[in-house]
Amino acid sequence: MAKLVISEFLSLDGVMDEPSWTAPYWNDDIAAFKAAEMQAARALLQGRVTYEGMAAAWPARAGDPGADLMNSLPKYVVSTTLTDATWNNSTIIRDNVVEEIRAVKERYDGDVLVYGSGGLAQTLLDAGLVDGLNLLVYPLTLGSGKRFFRDGLGSVKLALREARPIGRGVVLLQYGPADA
Repeated sequence: MAKLVISEFLSLDGVMDEPSWTAPYWNDDIAAFKAAEMQAARALLQGRVTYEGMAAAWPARAGDPGADLMNSLPKYVVSTTLTDATWNNSTIIRDNVVEEIRAVKERYDGDVLVYGSGGLAQTLLDAGLVDGLNLLVYPLTLGSGKRFFRDGLGSVKLALREARPIGRGVVLLQYGPADA
């Protein structure tokens, strides 16, 4: 069975909105971590907004090994409004989201990786489906924007698996379920 891993870029004040603000901090250590994270993935799981953004960008990058992997992976997008998922190997999950995602986890060995997708991530955390949480926390505050841990998220107990600086003031925090 796959592990469901959520990966997020966060500001110190918990903002995860459109991550263009992370670009000045990008470095070889972050690139290596993100490449290893992608290599462990056997499928991607996304909300509609993240899916549409990535589907608009990644197919045009064909020919790059990272892009080729991203484009070839099975992709599951959770949406009640998306009518057509045109990115290679994409499937829309419209109903019975928690049950469908449990079935996706059963289908693969390795990781099912979630990038961004804040609303979906909250649903996954609430449902107890998350096996790993990779947070790259950046040394700045944004003051406003979509926050990863929003009001309404139930109590989720996590255990710290690793904490380490990853260059330019960015810290990698890796969590798993507290009861694991």
